[in-house]
Amino acid sequence: MGASEGSSRLHPRPPSSSGVTEHERLSRYDSSGESVTDRPLGRTGSYPRRDARLASLSKPEQESTAKDYKKMYAEALHENERLKSRLHDSKLELVKIRSQLEKVTQRHERMSEKTTVLESEKREKHALEKKVSDMEEEIKILTELKSDNQRLKDENGALIRVISKLSK
Repeated sequence: MGASEGSSRLHPRPPSSSGVTEHERLSRYDSSGESVTDRPLGRTGSYPRRDARLASLSKPEQESTAKDYKKMYAEALHENERLKSRLHDSKLELVKIRSQLEKVTQRHERMSEKTTVLESEKREKHALEKKVSDMEEEIKILTELKSDNQRLKDENGALIRVISKLSK
C-alpha cells in the first residue's frame, strides 16, 4: 500500500468533476502502477491487492464515514448557531453599555456645567460680598463725615455769632 492509498482511505475525497472518486481511480492500477485498461484484453488474472482494497472500503464503512460527516456537519451547525447567539448577545450588551456610557457622559457634562456655574456663582457671590463690605465701610466713613460736617456746621454757626457780636 502506498502513502497516497493509505491517506485516501483515512480521508476519503469527494468525487472529482467527472464523478470518479480517488479510490475508484486508484483501484484501476495494479501493484506495478500499470492501469488495468492499458493491459491487453485477453489477459486475465487476479488482483489480490485491488480486491483487498475494495473489500476494506466496504459499504458499512462508507455509511459510517457519511454518518461521521453528517455528525460533524451537525456539530458545526450547532457551534455556528451558538456563536451567532453569543455574537448577538454581545452586540446587545455593547449597545446597552454604550447607552450607559452616554448617560454617564451626559451626567458628567451636566455636573461639569453645574460645577462651572457653581464656580461662577461663587466668584459672583464673593464679588458681591466684597462690594457689600466696601459699601459698609463707605457707610461708616459717610456717617463719620456727616458727623464731622455737622460739627463743623455747628462750629461755623458759633463762629458767625461770635464775629457778629464782635463786629457790633
